[in-house]
Amino acid sequence: MAEPENLAVKPIVRNRQQARKRIEGSSMASAEHLLEEFDLHPIDVVETLAEQYDWAFDRVGEDQIAMAIEGAWRTYSITLAWSAYDETLRMICTFEMDPPEDRLAPLYESINLANDKCWAGAFSLWRQERLMVYRYGLMLGGGQVAAPEQIDQMLSTAVVACERFYPAFQLVSWGNEDAAPAMEIAISEAYGRA
Repeated sequence: MAEPENLAVKPIVRNRQQARKRIEGSSMASAEHLLEEFDLHPIDVVETLAEQYDWAFDRVGEDQIAMAIEGAWRTYSITLAWSAYDETLRMICTFEMDPPEDRLAPLYESINLANDKCWAGAFSLWRQERLMVYRYGLMLGGGQVAAPEQIDQMLSTAVVACERFYPAFQLVSWGNEDAAPAMEIAISEAYGRA
């Protein structure tokens, strides 16, 4: 949703440089304590996490960051964008998925089954872009601040969901497997790793 030009948005950042210097090098627990003193921009918090975990990232703009997180199956592209208009931190986690046309129906069925298992976020296929997308929005209305633990959990939940269901999507798309048996494999994988 585009931000209306005539809407005055109060800035979230009070003193970004001072806050970043104090948070850099601190532990996750102490970083949350420092957030009480400063209203940090959510993308600054994401950038600090990316630096701590040594993830490749690019600060696309003031309100957006893109990064790559290595999983067991593949590298996932993750973009987070802050919308001051509706006070939402949006995340999309993508990986390439270009199934054959005749496998679209079972793939859509497997996406629905996967979404039934996901309580935070949902999968969708962006057919034209040839991407599988896991997306989630963290609403921070009323001037709430995103804690580093919240953003860390948001990112790890996305990667875990993609790792869990990637084999099922592959089996359905290229292994000619039906959606239900492919989902059983995804579920047994999760139980096998616990």
